[in-house]
Amino acid sequence: MLKEFKAFAMRGNVVDLAIGVIIGAAFGAIVNSFINDVITPLLLKPALEAAQLSKLEDLTVFGVVKYGKFLGATINFILVAFVLFLIIKGMNASKNKDKATPVVPPPPAADILLLMEIRDLLKK
Repeated sequence: MLKEFKAFAMRGNVVDLAIGVIIGAAFGAIVNSFINDVITPLLLKPALEAAQLSKLEDLTVFGVVKYGKFLGATINFILVAFVLFLIIKGMNASKNKDKATPVVPPPPAADILLLMEIRDLLKK
């Protein structure tokens, strides 16, 4: 049963789906960070300045662009993608290891070669 599960999990479709979900989640974090930490503060800053908020903390909460969070999400995505690349490369290497060494039959023995030469001469 363990071998069956391993064969199922290592099939291309299952691995591709898992990688797609992981990459999609990491990319979703980049998009969310870009919207929440970069775009929204840039859009709200003129409105907040026009409202002339008296509290400094209100302006810092809503008006500061958080490039660091966006950069962190981008670096996280790159690291996740690189680790997945290494995992898939290792899986492909282990799969191809079995296929890379084809079984070549050994050359025939000397007496067999001699018999084959005699057979060929008799055919002529």
